Amino acid sequence: MGSFKTLAPLMCCALLMQSAGVQAGQAAEYVDVLDLPAKASPLAERSPLLSLARAGNRLVAVGQRGHILYSDDEGQHWQQARVPVSVDLTAVVFPTRLQGWAVGGDGVVLHSQDGGASWQKQLDGRQIGELVLNHYSALAKAEPQSELWPQLVEEGQRLVEEGADKPLLGVWFQNERVGYVVGVFNLILRTDDGGQHWMPMQDRTDNPQGLHLNAIAQAGSGLYLAGEQGLLRKWDEGQQRFLALPSPYEGSFFGLIGQENQVIVYGLRGHVYRSTDEGTSWTRLMSPLPISISAAVQDGGGQVRLFTQAGHLLRVDGNQPLQLVPQAEPSPVAGAALTQDGALALVGSRGVRTLAIK
Repeated sequence: MGSFKTLAPLMCCALLMQSAGVQAGQAAEYVDVLDLPAKASPLAERSPLLSLARAGNRLVAVGQRGHILYSDDEGQHWQQARVPVSVDLTAVVFPTRLQGWAVGGDGVVLHSQDGGASWQKQLDGRQIGELVLNHYSALAKAEPQSELWPQLVEEGQRLVEEGADKPLLGVWFQNERVGYVVGVFNLILRTDDGGQHWMPMQDRTDNPQGLHLNAIAQAGSGLYLAGEQGLLRKWDEGQQRFLALPSPYEGSFFGLIGQENQVIVYGLRGHVYRSTDEGTSWTRLMSPLPISISAAVQDGGGQVRLFTQAGHLLRVDGNQPLQLVPQAEPSPVAGAALTQDGALALVGSRGVRTLAIK
């Protein structure tokens, strides 16, 4: 597994103190990107964006350098939100019109109470290590006979020593109180009070190898995890843990989508699989393109559309091969959402755009 530490610390320019000035050669002041607010930019809507969600009638997009944009006219015009960090943001979700969460580099968790116009930091990687260490240290003390807790205590200690360098890759909230964030090396935390407190759940994922958790999403009544090396897990309410599902693929899955009668997982090199029995068995949906699938969207009728990293649009039709939908000018897609007029709002390395669909 490769390192996901891709966010270099930013250096702030030295501020002029007085007209007498700062002496030549004085070192620039360092500000951690976790403490540096995102910079307002007129070009923000053309900057790389990685995820998109609906917040009622609003669209909210998140991306690199802490950029968060929102649109109240279905993607025609965008405004930049007030964000307290400058780290890359990887995923966003709004369980209600006003309450939303975004996650990203350095273990950051952001919360909005106004539909994405402004954000507050709830958690970051500097705190996650201590959370993991303290949680599993308490369990190790309560159950000294267990062989699992000392391993997770060691993991917590490692997180503390390595600092805030572990990105979160996915976020899902059932409502404005209950939610999960997931990330690299089996990093997973749950909140039951809207992010005021978080509980580590590394012991509840059936993931002894510590594989990366790339996505968490609901399909019908089931809550699923998807990750590297074919990792697929489903939440079992009775056992209070994510149980392993049989996986049809040994490569990485990047996401999943579905409804009550189907779950679709997608990932590396165009691999897409469909299950109609809640993950017990899978059928491969052959793609005409060996290009990784990076985003998915589902309309009110259950029609699922997938996007490749290059921006190709693919339509799902039962267990039939994926259908390539022609586009005039495809461009990379990292996130997608339906607009109220039946079009698609898309985000990617070139910013935001809309696409009419049939």
